[in-house]
Amino acid sequence: MAQLIEQPSLLTGEAWDDYGLVDSGHGRKIERYGPYRFIRPEPQAMWQPRFEDWDAHGEFIPGSDEDGGGRWHYSKQVPEAGWPMKWRDVSFTAQCTPFRHLGFFPDMAPVWDWMRGQLDGKPDAETLNLFGYTGVGSLALSQCGKVTHVDASKKSVAQARENAELAGMADRPVRWLVDDAAKFTAREVRRERRYDGIILDPPKFGRGPKSETWRLEEGLPDLVSDCRQLLDADSRFLFLTVYAVRMSSLALAGLLAEKFADLPGTIEHGDLAVREEGEGGRMLPTAIFARWSNKG
Repeated sequence: MAQLIEQPSLLTGEAWDDYGLVDSGHGRKIERYGPYRFIRPEPQAMWQPRFEDWDAHGEFIPGSDEDGGGRWHYSKQVPEAGWPMKWRDVSFTAQCTPFRHLGFFPDMAPVWDWMRGQLDGKPDAETLNLFGYTGVGSLALSQCGKVTHVDASKKSVAQARENAELAGMADRPVRWLVDDAAKFTAREVRRERRYDGIILDPPKFGRGPKSETWRLEEGLPDLVSDCRQLLDADSRFLFLTVYAVRMSSLALAGLLAEKFADLPGTIEHGDLAVREEGEGGRMLPTAIFARWSNKG
């Protein structure tokens, strides 16, 4: 029976050559993405900024509605088509999107490292990346074996393929699929497929390629249940992240504890965070997570 660790954990992302959290405060944050700096809203940055001068190339100004609207305002020239960046051996394109982020989630860097570590000693692992977005996580996992990347957005999957080309990884064993994640997972259960690891990064709300509607609180329990059926006692992990919802990581861990009760291993939960670079850098929380691991 999987052991639930009740004490929450903290996975902290540190700055690397192409990315850093420069400062945060007063409900905003400033980050560097390669040679460019951007300011974005950050409600959890309730403290004072460390620095007075926030010299940025652009800022995302949120709209007045509650649906996450808004637009970018630029004070310096920024390439509209994006610019190359790199994490470890994975190259990809960063770009200002209408959804306030820049085409990848830098707080996932410690997760990518953790998943690679879980697959150590397991040659030819097969992993599944649901809601895979622009594919940085899939490319990170592809060094360990086959990856099935699923996202409902044709544009995101096209960008993921372009990132694979940019990284020189186009020949890696990755299946790039435009599909509804929940429906695809249910079909995989019927096919009696299994995976060594699953990364699950569902949005709060979304639509599939055939206008399927996804709502996190309604769809997550059944999706996790289906994911459990794609794993067995020889599998290594499931990593679940949730952004922008009023939910505790302990609730996610409780869901995994219920669904994974018949498997060995450990269930942990907690926060993802990014540390400000430089002396005295604070940790800015970004998401909650729960994970099942079974490295043995």
